[in-house]
Amino acid sequence: MLAVQPRRILTRPKSLFVFALVAATLYWVLLHGSSVGRHAIGPQDKTSERPAPHTQVGQPAQGAEHEQTPLQGDSTSSDAEKKQGPASGSINAAAAAAEEEERKQREEHDRFEDGVRKQWELESDALGRLSNAGAIYGNTLATLVNKTSPRKKMFDAVLKPADEMTGFSVDRPFVYDPYPHYNNKEWKATKKAEFAACDGPDGVPVEDIRVFAGAPHEFPAPGFGSYEVLNMDGNLCFERETRLSPYGYSHNGNHTRKPEDWEQVKWGSLQEICVQKNKARFNSKGAPNPYLDALHSRDNSTSDEQSETPSTTHVRQKAGKKALLRRRFLGTEEKRSPEVVKESRTALLIRTYTGKEYSENDKQIVRSLVTELSLRTGGQYQVFLFVQVKDNTIGIWENQETYEWMLHQSVPKEFVDMTILWNDVATESTYSKLSSKQASVHVAQWLSVQKFAQEFTEFDYVWNWELDSRVTGHHYDFLEKLVAFAKKQPRRGLWERNERFYIPSVHGDYDTDFRKEVESHAVNGSVWGPPTLPFIQPVGPEPPVSKPEDDDFKWGVGEEADLITLAPIFNPINSSWIGGTDVWGYNDSTHDSQDLPRRATIITQSRVSRRLLDIMHVENLKGNHVSSEMTPQTVALLHGFKAVYAPMPVFFDRAWSGDRLAKWFNGGLNGESGGIGSAMGWGREGRYGGSTWYYRANPPQRLYNNWMGWEDTGIGGLEWEDIHGRPCLPPMILHPIKDVEETEPGHTSESRLPYS
Repeated sequence: MLAVQPRRILTRPKSLFVFALVAATLYWVLLHGSSVGRHAIGPQDKTSERPAPHTQVGQPAQGAEHEQTPLQGDSTSSDAEKKQGPASGSINAAAAAAEEEERKQREEHDRFEDGVRKQWELESDALGRLSNAGAIYGNTLATLVNKTSPRKKMFDAVLKPADEMTGFSVDRPFVYDPYPHYNNKEWKATKKAEFAACDGPDGVPVEDIRVFAGAPHEFPAPGFGSYEVLNMDGNLCFERETRLSPYGYSHNGNHTRKPEDWEQVKWGSLQEICVQKNKARFNSKGAPNPYLDALHSRDNSTSDEQSETPSTTHVRQKAGKKALLRRRFLGTEEKRSPEVVKESRTALLIRTYTGKEYSENDKQIVRSLVTELSLRTGGQYQVFLFVQVKDNTIGIWENQETYEWMLHQSVPKEFVDMTILWNDVATESTYSKLSSKQASVHVAQWLSVQKFAQEFTEFDYVWNWELDSRVTGHHYDFLEKLVAFAKKQPRRGLWERNERFYIPSVHGDYDTDFRKEVESHAVNGSVWGPPTLPFIQPVGPEPPVSKPEDDDFKWGVGEEADLITLAPIFNPINSSWIGGTDVWGYNDSTHDSQDLPRRATIITQSRVSRRLLDIMHVENLKGNHVSSEMTPQTVALLHGFKAVYAPMPVFFDRAWSGDRLAKWFNGGLNGESGGIGSAMGWGREGRYGGSTWYYRANPPQRLYNNWMGWEDTGIGGLEWEDIHGRPCLPPMILHPIKDVEETEPGHTSESRLPYS
């Protein structure tokens, strides 16, 4: 179990630099050691024992906390020295010496980081010159292999040969139906209520997409993650027309539905009608936030005043709530039957903003999300456009007319009735103990999601979804496989597994070899329950036994995850990650905010349970806050909730060996992705530039442009396809993808880091 130490000597700048220099030296030795892909086993880098400095070496200044405050007086002034005496001169001399020592240490650290960066660049450039570099690009239907390879029975069951061939492939596509066999014998045995099929925009049940069997023969294996671990069929290839034609895409312009016809669709109403038809399956509303009752009775590091009053919140948002309430169930609640097992529901919030120009591809993706997740499942999911109104001077909460006007100005007509507006005024008025900076969307993306969860209590889970991400595969299948993986994970060793990129060629079998290796590095024990902190009263379940080794990997199996992330949940302390010190509150007289045990994940696209959102809401009402990438991860850690990094497949544009990936991306102590040497640290994130998933990376945009039939970096376009065939991709999630529009000849995509 984590235990947090009081304030330490390492919060002092000089001690911090000495510590950082020693740590950097250790990291250099590890990085250049002869044991390729493995890391020396030393003391476990746990938050319970590791200091948390206020500043981080090698990280750019973030305000006055990094500035040196000069002592009163000028050490070069003989008059001042005479007035202040010999002691003052000694103090000034000592301060000058300390500053000089810090300068030397910073220069040494910068030289070290520069050397590491150059070594990475040398390796990357060398791989880029090999013949297999760029193997992820230019793969088409003409290169498919393993088309008739045996599949798992469950994989084969979701594929049905399509009635028609296409004009661009010699192979017949398959209709892809990954949904449960609703209302069959097995369905009824679970005591779920009857499923009712829902109509699409044409007034008939929605059709399924099509896919091709096989994989491009030169497409590499994932660098991170695994299809096998997620029980996902990776021997499939998705092509743009068979994937997107039900949602308005047409290669030759012969649309089955004209653009003006799409404008008449009301996707919000379709979803509400659908869930109304299936209302016996779900709870129409959930219980109120159970943690609010204890808000004022618990000790807190700030004050005991109430942060939110009914008058301030409800007056400001009266108009907005009216707009939202009309989207609730259209009928009365179904009488509860003791024989019916209610199913959980998930909201998917597509984050966007006012001023966003929606491309045709953006619209097609939103339509596909609604169709595949909501309409096809009978309301198991519900999709919303979650729009930030950037101009806080627009009084969207003052009256219904202003809200509606802004609504129609912000999104395409077809999405108006599935859209929710929010702004900083709403979040700041609710979380009044946070400053404007702390409550801004840049460091507080989750505040708006928390408010959503307080209003829409019928949802058990919420996906925070980025509009600039793309799922090449099937939305329902991909998300449900992530959820199923997370549900079966035992809690023993979970936080330690979460901290590492899963690299199959290095780690072996996930449930055996990987577990053993991770536990062998946890020399001081693993996280087992929440940390002991006097200002946190955990609300999660307590471990069934006192020590993890007394549990036979049973606790947590079958338990839904409160948090599912798509990248490691790493320790940001001493990582040099830019947001690692963004902690406010979470302290008392003996614990500094920077000593808080915390975790982070880069890219906030993740699924969060309502109970986690509820306690996140309460912590923010108290004035306790961390930056967006740390919020659900840290609160889950502090309260003993189940958090899981689901190792989805991530690909690279170079043929990195597993050992080198482990060296460069799990480069922390004992093979962790966080802490000292983290690839998420400032100046090190360029390592992700050739991956398919990060907040800045080149392959996502380039792959997607080619997939859409457009030229990018010498590949793609109509003439190229006439020779090589239609591009296709296996199921994956790509990010970032911006401004999806047809490219000009000679176009080259580039996604640069802010400091590169």
